[in-house]
Amino acid sequence: MKLKKIALATILGAGTLMSASYAQTEIQWWHSMNGALNDWVNDLAKEFNESQTDYKVVPVFKGDYEQSMTAGIAAIRSGNAPDILQVFEVGTASMIYSKGVTKSVSEIMKENDIPFDINAYIPAVAGYYASPEGDLLSLPFNSSTTVMYYNKDEFKKAGLDPDKAPKTWKEVRAATEALKASGSKCPMTISWMGWTQLESFSAWHNVPYSTKNNGFGGMDAELQFNSPLHVKHFENLSDMAKNGLFVYKGRSVASQPTFLSGECAIFMGSSGFYSGLKRDAKFDFAETTLPYYDDVEGAPQNTVIGGASLWVLNGKPAENYKGVAKFFEFISQPERAAQSHMRTGYLPITKEAFEITEKTGFYNENPGADVPVQQMIRDTNDNTRGLRLGNMLQIRTIVDEETEQVWTGKKSPKDALDSAVERGNALLKRFERVNK
Repeated sequence: MKLKKIALATILGAGTLMSASYAQTEIQWWHSMNGALNDWVNDLAKEFNESQTDYKVVPVFKGDYEQSMTAGIAAIRSGNAPDILQVFEVGTASMIYSKGVTKSVSEIMKENDIPFDINAYIPAVAGYYASPEGDLLSLPFNSSTTVMYYNKDEFKKAGLDPDKAPKTWKEVRAATEALKASGSKCPMTISWMGWTQLESFSAWHNVPYSTKNNGFGGMDAELQFNSPLHVKHFENLSDMAKNGLFVYKGRSVASQPTFLSGECAIFMGSSGFYSGLKRDAKFDFAETTLPYYDDVEGAPQNTVIGGASLWVLNGKPAENYKGVAKFFEFISQPERAAQSHMRTGYLPITKEAFEITEKTGFYNENPGADVPVQQMIRDTNDNTRGLRLGNMLQIRTIVDEETEQVWTGKKSPKDALDSAVERGNALLKRFERVNK
């Protein structure tokens, strides 16, 4: 009896050791994708987990971009950080200058002998997340850019050609007047005011947003978005607001539901909104480029990157980094990247993924879906590479606060932009002092 018990214990012990030796390494991935995009993230993790048995990626929704970054910072300070943290593009400078907090994608790929070529990525995307030495600091994941959507059914109702998108601000003005005349209570609305109407607007018109190559040349940059062109643009928006042609619906993505419901006929926002529209819109819509002022030399140029990238956090076991590297390799495969692009409306990230998408006929079947790519593959320059400025989250909040004074008639566009620049510069100087 005693021998049987010993034998049983030995078998059980061996079984425990065997299961322990085959235990999966868990990779925690904190993200901000909700709705249809949350389904996409979960599907990517599920596909990877089912493709091998050594690692298990666990996606965890942590709220919107601001909330997830706040949660990530708190977790880093407490020593409980995830392996992967999704950070939106305006948090890039903060991540770069947080010494010892992150581990570069190029480094973990090299350490784990996984072939990796930064030149495979769309230059405007890779350049934004690369170090001066050419290392990729974070993995481009859901890169978006600013686009314009319009309700083709409302265009028909207003007597406008639904297949002819307005390209200039003069044409947008004419379209909103026709929409209002046909009974629209919200001819046009805008999301992410600072991103779409200052950051992308500047790049689209080939003018600087700040000095020092928009922050790429150093932390001692100063904001410049109160130029005569920027003031002229906000005077135009202010006049449209007074005449009921533009209706401000709130900060961030607060205006998205008003376009999705059919209340507003024209909407400017993220190309990443495409997946939600494709799934839920009850009307025919089109995606097109941002409008521009055709009397500005060099316009249009290219828009700036938006969305987010995946940062790998420091202080994890080597096995975790191996799992992260394999997961990044998995989701970066051209076919999978192309599928993600077609599903979400985010950029295809790599040149090969774009070519694969073209060959499928997707762009012919979904006119306008190539707009984000076409906007981003134009040649970039120092004015249009993107922004690498500290405290950008707070600067965007300042822009919202100041421009809201314009829509309510409490400030002129010039006073609002001058104040936003002054307040924003104070934040940039503070960021420089802290991170010098």
